[in-house]
Amino acid sequence: MNPYATIRTPRLDIAYLEWNPAGTRAAVLLHGWPDSPECWRTVAQRLADDGYRVLCPALRGFGPTRFRDAGTPRSGELAALGRDLLDFIAALGLDRPLLVGHDWGARAASNACGLQPGVASQLALLSVGYGTNDPSQTLPLPQVRNYWYHWFMATPRGAAAVREDALAFTRYMWDTWSPPGWYTDAEFAEAARAFDNPDWADVVLHSYRHRWDFEPGDPAYADDAARLSPAPVLAVPTLVLHGGADTCNLPATSEGRAHYFSAGYERRVLDGVGHFPQREAPQAVADAILKFCAAWPAAR
Repeated sequence: MNPYATIRTPRLDIAYLEWNPAGTRAAVLLHGWPDSPECWRTVAQRLADDGYRVLCPALRGFGPTRFRDAGTPRSGELAALGRDLLDFIAALGLDRPLLVGHDWGARAASNACGLQPGVASQLALLSVGYGTNDPSQTLPLPQVRNYWYHWFMATPRGAAAVREDALAFTRYMWDTWSPPGWYTDAEFAEAARAFDNPDWADVVLHSYRHRWDFEPGDPAYADDAARLSPAPVLAVPTLVLHGGADTCNLPATSEGRAHYFSAGYERRVLDGVGHFPQREAPQAVADAILKFCAAWPAAR
């Protein structure tokens, strides 16, 4: 695997990993929290073997990605993640790539499609239910319990944990969101290197606080945020993959969402898989994506 490359966008220098640069179709794979672009290694190679040029960017605040201006607010709001992805696609001149996202990456990918219809050929969302960004949404109590870390990060003590004990805090998520024994120490250490970014804590804290209206957003994204609330119907063929043993976002959070998609929709639950399907069951994820893309070729 090649080292990170970097592309300049209006607000960021976005670092990314790439497989098969000569591929005839593009796929952009976006990681979640707390994770890194390396989470896609096996899935990316499968897509590359199938002819895709695969690009895996580091989200704002992660890995080698950097803000260009010291004065730019270190926002982690979901509208910003969607806009970052559109900027990345434009900077590289990608033509309607396949978009695949996990967790934060899934929200970025779906928001990009909401902000710019037609930007993607197909969309695959892992471990996230679409239309679950509204701060006033009703949450069942089991999901409220699972989101303890959201509420914790809204407190001074939670902020201190993110800033002062990031490795222990994030590793606890890995230990509790999936069945035991699914990762090695080396895999976590590789992912955790992406958290060694000067803006990581600020972006993370703002993301979760803004999501529930505890902090305002960056005015630069006010128009984008307005366009994404309520969640728009997406006219792109979409696959949803959710681990049946996900104890972060319960599988029920992605049920009953077909009405948000007007161009083809499938949802699959992966039995025995937790919150990180691309790491826990990469071959099953790659198989499902390739099968879906063959069944739902993009309209031109």
